[in-house]
Order: sequence, then structure tokens, then C-alpha cells
Amino acid sequence: MDVLSSRILLNPKDPAVTTAFYRDILELAIYREFPGGTVFFLGGGFLEIVGRGEAGPSENVALWLQVRDLAAVVADLEGKGVVLDREPRREPWGLDEAWLSDPDGTRIVLVEIPFDHPLRVDVRTR
Repeated sequence: MDVLSSRILLNPKDPAVTTAFYRDILELAIYREFPGGTVFFLGGGFLEIVGRGEAGPSENVALWLQVRDLAAVVADLEGKGVVLDREPRREPWGLDEAWLSDPDGTRIVLVEIPFDHPLRVDVRTR
């Protein structure tokens, strides 16, 4: 398979509320808007809020969003009234993470990769 692009599709219970959350609270940049949906830039992929869902999210699914400065992002979100599901902490695998949920309960993992973490090693030199 030769994947040319990718998107995560969310079908929220209330599209206007969920779109406003990703646009106004997380401040994701909009890639495209169309009748019935909004597509946001999401690092190397896209997040599409489209249609309407009834079941809600699965506890087995999360959005993993790498940020440059976790403390600054958390402070900004808390300043907007966002209550985190879990405060920032260093995980046993060495990443700094904070957790929150979108209006439908989709878990969002905010991640900062510490400077000395193996994920920052340039594998091209090996």
C-alpha cells in the first residue's frame, strides 16, 4: 500500500461544539472547510470533524499530539478553562504527557519529547 495522505475522522454528537473545541480551544489550524465538516492540520496528518455520531468515543482510541512545550500548552489550556484529565508527568517510557478529553470524551494525549529521549536520536547516522 502506498499511502499518500491520512486523516482521523471524528463523528461528534454535536459537530459545532466539537469543531469549536479544536478550532478555538486547541487552536488547530484549519486545512479546509466544507458543508458538514472541517478538516484541521494535525502535524503530519489531518483531523476531520464530519457528520454526527451517537455512540461516542472508544476508550481504546486516543489522539497523540506532540507539542514543543507541554508546560506552556497546559498553561494556555487551563487559562481557557480546560480541566485536564491528568496533569503533566514523566512516563516510565520517558515522555512527558498530559491528558485531556474533547467534548465527546475522545482522549487527547499531549506529549513533549525530552531532549535526551531516544525518539530524538537521528537514525540516519546509524
